[in-house]
Amino acid sequence: MSARPEVVQLTEYVPLRLPADRLSQHEGERFWQRYGRMVAVEFPSPKTDHHWQLTAQGWVGYLALSPQIGLSLQPKTPLQNLFRMIEVAYALDMLHLGKEIFHCDTLPDFFEQLARLLARRIQQHYRVGLYQGYATRHQDLGVMRGRLNVERTLTMSQPGRLHCRYDEQTVDVEENQILLWTLWAILRSGFCSGPVYETIRHIYRILAGSVSLQVFTAEDCERRVYNQLTEAYRPLHALCRFFLDQSGPAFTAGDREMPAFLIDMARLYERFVAGWLKANVGPDFQVRVQERLNFGESGAQSFVVDIVLYDAESGAPLAVLDTKYKSPGAGPSAADLAQVVAYATAKQAAEAILIYPGAAAHPFDERIGPVRVRALPFVLDGDVDGAGRRFWDAVVRSG
Repeated sequence: MSARPEVVQLTEYVPLRLPADRLSQHEGERFWQRYGRMVAVEFPSPKTDHHWQLTAQGWVGYLALSPQIGLSLQPKTPLQNLFRMIEVAYALDMLHLGKEIFHCDTLPDFFEQLARLLARRIQQHYRVGLYQGYATRHQDLGVMRGRLNVERTLTMSQPGRLHCRYDEQTVDVEENQILLWTLWAILRSGFCSGPVYETIRHIYRILAGSVSLQVFTAEDCERRVYNQLTEAYRPLHALCRFFLDQSGPAFTAGDREMPAFLIDMARLYERFVAGWLKANVGPDFQVRVQERLNFGESGAQSFVVDIVLYDAESGAPLAVLDTKYKSPGAGPSAADLAQVVAYATAKQAAEAILIYPGAAAHPFDERIGPVRVRALPFVLDGDVDGAGRRFWDAVVRSG
């Protein structure tokens, strides 16, 4: 049995140095080629005092640096706030998560607890009965069923057989295929271990007996439309969306022995702010997320705006909001200002708001042409829900 790798902690944007002999040149190159976008890698040189230097680029989670060393990528925000961000961003409040999940000491523990919860909820659905839909079958039969394909029947080599087209009830539908694919992705990650891994594998095998393994993305979960018969799947698919969102960028063939679990903090921050606003702005406003704005004669070019705030009664756009997961420094950059003013102009909105996870050294509230532009903080330390209320109060405050 191989020894468990040593786990080294790496905090967002804080460089970490390792002695040159802790990592071979081949291991360093392999890690840089696969994960250089998530963790900046500087090779041993006089610049780094002949050390390896690693800097997490706004991603948190876990990566295998080598078979002997694992990297625990830690967020700048407290873990409990990170868990709350995940709950809001992926609408996991529908699952009524237990307190023990939010009292996890590490992000890997939180991942395992959610994975076990998903497996148990799927098992409950299986025991009650999976949703069944209809699938169209084409088959040569000895008796008539459904509709007869006369042309095909007349050309068949076997006399007495009928080529029929009919609909058949089956559990092998997308609602259940998403569950199976997510369990497969969790197992493939190599991150869950011990009893949790065995539980997930057991549920996977049960489900695989009647459901086919099909590829799905987090977006597939997000775009689903539910009816009275499938509504019970909504919270399960919300949790599937979380796992599929994190597992996508880190996996390649053969990664079973190199576990990886990553959260893009910029994307999570964007989804968290949008989710919080949707739940808290009240009936006078409407929030739309990831709104695409086409422009140009052919409409081939487009903007995608993080958040657009509308007047619920008139439907008029009031403001565009754009999240920036970075330090605001002394104030917004020229590029940030140009981007958000372009968004507001395209939407014919009077206001544009840049949202940062920290307060700028100097408040920014200026007019750029007809657009009022503000930079407001939605901070992630302390009480994030309280920070949300302060942020929203600032948004609706006039003058």
